[in-house]
Amino acid sequence: MPSVNDVVKRLVLGRALRSDRLGETLLPKKIALPVFASDALSSVAYAPDEIFLTLSVAGLAAYSFSWKIGLMVAVVMLVVVASYRQNVHAYPSGGGDYEVATTNLGPRFGLTVAAALLVDYVLTVAVSVSSGVQNASSAIGFVKGHEALVASGLVLLLMAANLRGVKESGGAFAVPTYGFMLAIIGMTVFGLFRHFFGDLPYAESAKYTIAPEHGFEEGFMGLGAAFLLLRTFSSGCAALTGVEAISNGVPAFKKPKSKNAATTLLLMGTIAVTMLMGIITLGNLTHLRFAERPAQQLLLNGQPVGKDYDQPTVIAQLADTVFQGPLHGLSYVVIAFTGVILILAANTAFNGFPVLGSILAKDGYLPRQLHTRGDRLAYSNGIVLLAGFAILLIVSFDAEVTRLIQLYIVGVFISFTLSQTGMIRHWTRLLQQETDPAARGRMRRARVINSVGLAMTATVLVIVLITKFVRGAWIALAAMAVLYLLMRSIHRHYDRVRNELEPTDDLVAQPSRNHAVVLVSKLHAPTLRALAYAKATRPHDLTALTVSVDPDDSQALQAEWDRRGLDIALTVVDSPYREITKPILDYVKRIRLDSPRDVVTVFIPEYVVGRWWEQLLHNQSALRLKGRLLFVPGVMVTSVPYQLQSSDRRKDEDSTAFRKTPRR
Repeated sequence: MPSVNDVVKRLVLGRALRSDRLGETLLPKKIALPVFASDALSSVAYAPDEIFLTLSVAGLAAYSFSWKIGLMVAVVMLVVVASYRQNVHAYPSGGGDYEVATTNLGPRFGLTVAAALLVDYVLTVAVSVSSGVQNASSAIGFVKGHEALVASGLVLLLMAANLRGVKESGGAFAVPTYGFMLAIIGMTVFGLFRHFFGDLPYAESAKYTIAPEHGFEEGFMGLGAAFLLLRTFSSGCAALTGVEAISNGVPAFKKPKSKNAATTLLLMGTIAVTMLMGIITLGNLTHLRFAERPAQQLLLNGQPVGKDYDQPTVIAQLADTVFQGPLHGLSYVVIAFTGVILILAANTAFNGFPVLGSILAKDGYLPRQLHTRGDRLAYSNGIVLLAGFAILLIVSFDAEVTRLIQLYIVGVFISFTLSQTGMIRHWTRLLQQETDPAARGRMRRARVINSVGLAMTATVLVIVLITKFVRGAWIALAAMAVLYLLMRSIHRHYDRVRNELEPTDDLVAQPSRNHAVVLVSKLHAPTLRALAYAKATRPHDLTALTVSVDPDDSQALQAEWDRRGLDIALTVVDSPYREITKPILDYVKRIRLDSPRDVVTVFIPEYVVGRWWEQLLHNQSALRLKGRLLFVPGVMVTSVPYQLQSSDRRKDEDSTAFRKTPRR
C-alpha cells in the first residue's frame, strides 16, 4: 500500500519520469512561445497603464506624448529582440546573459548579471500575479481587500503546475496566452475599424479632466516635464521584461534549438509591439483617462470624484468602450484573458529562474541542490525557492503593483547592458581570428546590432536609475548586492571544501589501531546486536560504555551484565550533572589523546520505526550524540539499526514499490 505522502505527491506531480525521457520534455515553437514569452507579451497589459498613469501627473496636456513614449519603447524592444537573436545563436547552451557576460567580461560581471536576473525573476512573479489579481478585483468582489492572500495562493498553484514539468505547464498555459493575443489584437482591429467609420465612442472616463500635481500648474514645460517624460519612458520599458528569458531557455527547445529560439524571439517582439501600440492608440482615440491618484486628480465639473470612484485598468476601459453595444459581452472575454495572462506571465520566471539557478549551482555559486532535477525532470528546488521569495514580496508589499513596479526592470536592464557589452567583445574576438570575407561581414553586422542595443539599453538603465532609485529601485539594487555577495561566499566555501577534500599521504596511510566503543543504555536486543557487530569488525580492543545518571539503574545494569556472563567488561562513567553526551565525548577524546594515530569507532544502537511520530519518541539522545561526535577528529560513528515491528509496514511499502518499478 502506498503511503499518504506518495499518493499526494502522485496527484500533485504525476508519475515520475526516467532521466532518459528528458528529450520528451523539449518544446516546439508553438508551446515555447507561451512558455517563454508570456511575460513579455503580458507586459503590454500594465506598461500602457504605467505610461498614462505617470503622464497624468502633469495633467491632460502630457497625454499627447503617450504615443511617442510608446513608439520609443517599441523601438527599444525591437532592437533588444534583434540583439538577443544574436545571443541565442552564439550561446545556445542556456546560460543566456550570465554565460555571455562570464565568458567575455569575466566571472564578476557574470555574477552581477546572474544576481540581477534572479532578483528580476522574483519580481516578475510578484508583479505579474499582483497585476492579474488587481484586474480581477474589479470584476470579482470577494478579491477586493484580499489581494495578497489570493495572489499568494495563485503563486502556489503556478508552482504546482511547473513542478509537473515544463512541457505540461506550457501546454496548459498555451490556450490562455494565445487567447490573450487574439483578444487584444482583435479589440485593436475592431476599435480602429469603428474609428475609421466614425462609430468609436469615447471612454467612460473621457468626461473627467485631470488636475496636474504640484509643479505642473503652469503647464507642461521645463526640466520638470523632461524628467517626467524620462520617468514615463522608464516605466513603459517594463514591456521589455521577459525578452531575455528565451536566451536562457534555448536547451528546452526542440532541434534546431537556436533557430527555433530565434524565431520565437522574433514572433514575441512583433506581437508585443503590435499590442502595445494598439492599446496606446485606442487609449488616445477614446480620450481615456487614467490617473495615479484618481480620487484627487480626476475632476468632474471642477470637483474631485472622491474615494468612492473605482478606476478600471486601461484594458478594462478600452474593452468596455470598443465593444459597447451588441458585442459588449466580448469585453468580459478581453478582461478575463488579461487577468489570466497576467497571472500566467509568472510562468516565464518559473522556467527561467530554475534553469539559471541550476547553472549557477553547477558553477558552485548556489547550493548544489538547485542543480538536481525532480521527479518530473524539472528543477524542483529552484521552482519552490522562487515561489517562496515571490510570496514574501507579495505579502510585504500587499500585492500593490504601483509599489512593486518601482523595484522592477532595474535588474533586467543591468543584464541587457552587460550582455550587449559581452556580445560586442565576442564578435570583436572572433573577427580577429576569422579570414572568410562572408563570415566577417556577418560578424560585423551582428556587432553593429549589439552596439545599437548596448547604446539603447545603457541609456534606459541610466534613466531607470535616475527616475526610480528613490521610488524603490534601491531595494532591488540592495537585493542584488546581497545576492552577489552571498553567491561569492558560497563559491569560496565550495572552493575551500574542494581543497580540503584533496587526498593527502596521511589519509592514505592506515591507522595504527582501531578502538571500538559500544554505547549501552540498557541490556536489550539492540545492545546485543551492536556488541556482536562490533566484535565482527575485529577491532584492536572493544569497550562497552554506559553513563551512570542514576546509581540504582547503573547497579541493575551491571548485575544483569554479570548474570548474562558477557565476555566484554562494562565500563561505567559517572555523570553527577546527569549529562550523557559530554561524558562520552570526554571518554572518546582521552582515547584519541593517548593514541593520536589510532581511530575510535563508536557503535550506537538505534531503533528503526515505521511512523514519523514514533521517531520523535526514540533516538533523540543518539542524534545529539552523533551530531557532536562528527566534529571530533579520528572518530568514526556507526549506527547499528534494530527494526521494531512498526518498521515492517514501511518495508512492505518499499517492497511493493520495488515490484512496481518498470524494468528495461
